[in-house]
Amino acid sequence: MKLLIVFITIVCIERCYALRGKHHYRSINTPIPANFSVKWYSQRVDHFSYVNNDRYNQRYIISTDHWGEGCPIFLYAGNEGDIFMFANNTGFMWQNAQRFQAMILFAEHRYYGQSIPYGKLDRNLTHLGYLTTEQALADFAEFIQYIKETIPGAHNSPVVVFGGSYGGMLAAWFRIKYPHLTIGALAASAPILQFPGLYNCNDYFNIVTNDFKQYSDKCSQSIRNSWPAVRRLLASSDGRKWLSDTFVLCKPLADTQDQDFITWLSSTWENLAMIDYPNNASFLQPLPAFPIKETCKRLTNPDQNDKQLIQDIYNAASVYYNYTGSAKCNDISVEAQDLGTDGWSFQACTEMVLPVCSNGETDMFEKNEWNITKYSDNCYKNYGVKSDGEKALVLFGGKHITTATNIIFSNGLRDPWSAGGVLQTVSPSLIAIQIPNACHHEDLRPVGPNDPPALRDARNQEITIIMKWINDYYLKLSFNPFNEINY
Repeated sequence: MKLLIVFITIVCIERCYALRGKHHYRSINTPIPANFSVKWYSQRVDHFSYVNNDRYNQRYIISTDHWGEGCPIFLYAGNEGDIFMFANNTGFMWQNAQRFQAMILFAEHRYYGQSIPYGKLDRNLTHLGYLTTEQALADFAEFIQYIKETIPGAHNSPVVVFGGSYGGMLAAWFRIKYPHLTIGALAASAPILQFPGLYNCNDYFNIVTNDFKQYSDKCSQSIRNSWPAVRRLLASSDGRKWLSDTFVLCKPLADTQDQDFITWLSSTWENLAMIDYPNNASFLQPLPAFPIKETCKRLTNPDQNDKQLIQDIYNAASVYYNYTGSAKCNDISVEAQDLGTDGWSFQACTEMVLPVCSNGETDMFEKNEWNITKYSDNCYKNYGVKSDGEKALVLFGGKHITTATNIIFSNGLRDPWSAGGVLQTVSPSLIAIQIPNACHHEDLRPVGPNDPPALRDARNQEITIIMKWINDYYLKLSFNPFNEINY
């Protein structure tokens, strides 16, 4: 009887998921397949009451090139931006679709890209109030059920959820919240511990600073020395005009925009630290390999006078904003243009309260203390809401996730968001993978010729774990007397 069960199990697995020997992650640049479709699902606006029955069109990308009946479904939990931005930068899923015979799905997050309830996104709280992680996760849950019910052969397909950054948080939380709909989650660069009281808010900017110091002490010192120089120039109309001309700003700096300019400049160094990838990339901006290295070539003398130093700062910032030379001017009101700035600002005000602070000593930034009262008051001024830094901890557990299973938390240690990531393995099935010399969800990116060995090893480890989840699922499925699972 035992032999018969084993034989049935192997047949069940091999029918759609051929068991292979030890895998070797080959360095090939598999392009995103041309054979994908863009479709729309009529999604609920409100999953949690019976008052609002409105629906909106949720956009998704689907590819079934390598999928067969009962084979796995890989779902990317869309985050704060156009879904194509993430589909174009998540090569891990595309490049492993054939290995796993997986259906590939990218589901767009509500209020981002083209999946916007009530049309144009505005600050109407009646409408914007439906932009929450709970509603987004419920979207993904209903979407999975829709796929399984409407695509022939998908009913018993195991679902693995993927995500990076905020999408990684959603992937982990989806597994915690809806374990019956997914067999596991790969949460890359997911700062689920970056909420008030869970981590040292200085760590974020310390990592950014160390990324620059790694290339040159003079580089980080130049940035540190630039802040008082910028402040002195901002103090006069002539200085603001000089800054506007030097940085080729789309609009001249007004006397009320001091902090806007400082924030824009600071975000330049933060973003470079996130995406200092070893290969050419165009995630937030078109950039060369190792863009911080290119940036630091322009910051070699921290002891110059104000205008000389800030001229160098402009040249360095241009690596990020205009490496291709195609930008006509710099708009300081726009950061990471493909991301949903308005929607994310609202989420950051309500429940995604992720504090960061700087002291100007261990980091290369101006001193900026975290003040939740000031932060929340500003949110109320802009959106009419008060910040709730406790909500995500109550909903999803914070550090207390030991009852969850089958989640990979991967973090590149050069990524500033790793400061709030799960860096230590919690249990045999809640596995932390630390990747030295890697940046923001770099393991999800396409394989590149300059990928360091630690990154290749991390991807191999992730493949092995996901393979085990799927094998275990099919083994359990074969023991089911009805040979099906009802959701």
